[in-house]
Amino acid sequence: MKTKLATRQFRFSSSRSGLFLATAFALMGPAVASFAAAPSATEPALHGAGSAVPAIISTCIACHGAKGEGNTAAGYPRLAGLPAVYIAQQLHSFTRGTRVNGLMSPMAKGLNDGQITAIAHYYSSLLPPTLAYGPMPAAAQAELGQRLAERGDWSVGIASCFRCHGPGGVGVAPNFPPLVGQPAGYIEAQIKAWKDGSRHNDPQGLMHTIALRLSDADAQAVAIWLAAQKPMAVKTH
Repeated sequence: MKTKLATRQFRFSSSRSGLFLATAFALMGPAVASFAAAPSATEPALHGAGSAVPAIISTCIACHGAKGEGNTAAGYPRLAGLPAVYIAQQLHSFTRGTRVNGLMSPMAKGLNDGQITAIAHYYSSLLPPTLAYGPMPAAAQAELGQRLAERGDWSVGIASCFRCHGPGGVGVAPNFPPLVGQPAGYIEAQIKAWKDGSRHNDPQGLMHTIALRLSDADAQAVAIWLAAQKPMAVKTH
């Protein structure tokens, strides 16, 4: 399925991707170096928007935004409002190598357990931004994306996204994160990661199996449709 608008919005040239990575590393360089020198004492678990911001969060802001809103253009995910247990689980996956990302893997490996706990609880305490959702896709692509998200395609063994990720894609902790309102580029990239095996921290290999059965057009359609849905302003710890 060809959608010029979606392609322009969510497919980036290698040069532009390189620019994002170079900028992120430039901003994060000093913070990465400070990980090893950081105190080993655990930072307190943080709850509520009024809580003090852990010093380590300054590293996360470069990609994930000052309020954990993510970056739609670059495909960096929203962290605000994700379950703390899920965020911690993903950071540990980066350190163990069951989830691989050129930027996040080395960052996570520089964190101690206390920092991971502080980061997870801090972002979980924030409400998801109410305007961080993308434009609706074209009608045909929207229909395909909505059908896959809500009903799946049992003719080829694809369960609906909401079967595991909960009604409306709001997430079911600890293993199934909220999907709605995440950047389309991020969702599509994760489907590709499940498919090629660079991410394999899913329960019982569920996502790997689903990803193998999704065509590129399917993945793009469901990613763009989910990104266009407004995230619910609820906290799920």
